[in-house]
Amino acid sequence: MGARDYPTRSVRLIDPFGAGGGPDLIARAVAEPLSELWGQAVTVENYPGAGSTAGPALVARSPADGYTLLVNTSAHAYGASFKNSLPYDPLEDFVPIAPLTSQPYVLIASIHAGVTTLAELISAAKTRPDAFRFSSSGLGTATHVAVEKLNLEVLIEAEHVPARGTDAITDTISQTVAGRTDYALSPISVALPQIREHRLAPLGVSTSRRSRLLPTVPTLAEAGAAAFDFPIWYGLWAPVGTPARTVRELSKSIARVLAEPALRDRLREHDADVMHMSQTDFAQFVLGESESAARIIEAAGSRSTHLG
Repeated sequence: MGARDYPTRSVRLIDPFGAGGGPDLIARAVAEPLSELWGQAVTVENYPGAGSTAGPALVARSPADGYTLLVNTSAHAYGASFKNSLPYDPLEDFVPIAPLTSQPYVLIASIHAGVTTLAELISAAKTRPDAFRFSSSGLGTATHVAVEKLNLEVLIEAEHVPARGTDAITDTISQTVAGRTDYALSPISVALPQIREHRLAPLGVSTSRRSRLLPTVPTLAEAGAAAFDFPIWYGLWAPVGTPARTVRELSKSIARVLAEPALRDRLREHDADVMHMSQTDFAQFVLGESESAARIIEAAGSRSTHLG
């Protein structure tokens, strides 16, 4: 298939999370200018379920023709540590196309935990180590790996409670709001309504810069987790076997639309910074992120082949 022959029909972007979440917002922001560039419909389909693995599994089974693509978080790279429990191999069954954006997580605490700062969270965790729990959107997801990294850096231990609902991100928030878990790291866009209603306490953001959406909330490094810097990033993948010329066309098209000032401004409204890499560099970046996550999971003693 030549680059000039692609695409000749509509392209599907599969989001493994529910509508309104971070991946959904980023995917829809990118889909519109891609559609204009290609002169073809680009649709975003939410495909949550199975701990955020149903969507990637669908893409892995799809024809390798460039018409069914995966928009996912950094969790896709991290999931390689748990590939024995997945219906696909995150590294071997996909071709990395391009990075999209990066942005901060926010560390949130349940009001039932009685903490409003990172220092108070650390103290509470050390006071009741056998009863402290954190939630995530699933085993090996970015929210899981990020909390394990934070726990290692601030020297606390807590029980991991992965999401089990159809919409993993929403379930993570619900668990924390209800007090069934004490804390979590969440995409800011998802947690913000509950923060504004004072149902969750924001303790810090996960990047080296403060969030434009929560400017008064310190970075976790400022709050006491020295040098902690763990953004969530989003990327685009295709099924393995997708023709190289199609992969190159996709990579160039993504770079072109991400360079548009209007799209960059729209993404900044969601606290997202555009990422720029060649397809080759992104493939190496994904591999490096996967290896880094594996080291975190191993250090945390969290390697497992099943949920629960």
